[in-house]
Amino acid sequence: MSANFDKVKSFLLELEFTILQEDANDELFVVERDGSGIANLIIDCEDPILIIEGLLFEVQEKSQALFEELLKKNREIIHGAFVLDETGTKVLFRDTLQLENLDLNELEGTLNSLELLLSEYASQIIEFSKN
Repeated sequence: MSANFDKVKSFLLELEFTILQEDANDELFVVERDGSGIANLIIDCEDPILIIEGLLFEVQEKSQALFEELLKKNREIIHGAFVLDETGTKVLFRDTLQLENLDLNELEGTLNSLELLLSEYASQIIEFSKN
């Protein structure tokens, strides 16, 4: 286990996230926080960066209109962005942070951004997942 892994774990616990899974060898966590809408979020210490990624929905039917809307929404997200997985069928939230100087406020900002995204755009995300 690296010092970064331990630091990230302590930040997650301080922010009251539940660690669902933890892999010290791969230095990653799967977390959730009750009442926030955040579930099965992957937090991966890939020195020199911390990758935060979570599945939002699967694309039922690819359309230019859907992808345009997602790109427009990206402009409004404070930290992180909508991204597609390598198959182009899953929409994820993703952010990366530098591990070397990571602090609690920085990680909290990203996680709060995701929580805000989920609360403000919940109905649109549900609509997107139906298209």
